[in-house]
Amino acid sequence: MTGGSISIDSVPDFLKMVRSVSSDYKTIIQAMDAGKIAGEEHLLFAVRKALRAKENNCCMARDLGIEIMRYASGKKQIEEAFSMGVHEGQMDVAFVVLGDNENVKQSVRALKDIIEEAPVIEYNSSKRAALIEQFSITDKEVLAAGEDMIPSLVLERVALVDVLK
Repeated sequence: MTGGSISIDSVPDFLKMVRSVSSDYKTIIQAMDAGKIAGEEHLLFAVRKALRAKENNCCMARDLGIEIMRYASGKKQIEEAFSMGVHEGQMDVAFVVLGDNENVKQSVRALKDIIEEAPVIEYNSSKRAALIEQFSITDKEVLAAGEDMIPSLVLERVALVDVLK
């Protein structure tokens, strides 16, 4: 995992560049809006859920990166999961990179060349509104659990992806 700030002029061009790095180093790379990530545990949990779904032949997406984003988004439908994707303009982006260790290191190095590396993955209060909207967290839930539990409420949504209808 790595992340940072970037200005994206064209989403298709950005994704083409990410696919090129992925292809060059034989890794799986998924880019997501870091403003909707509630911390490293959020991403790791989504990755574990996606890998388990692949292992059990019950993925909704054909692409493992998209499956990871589906879990990370807390949404069952792939189309809704794209709400976690990148957009044009200035943004913070988080990358999940899977593969063998050396190839992952090389991919991360290449990705760091295109971003201004920054600690954008961890939860902070500036992400509050985006997370509450993305994961449909209610005021009552925040009141009952406490502000500091918002990342835990996000993890709960990720855990519930497979059972939500």
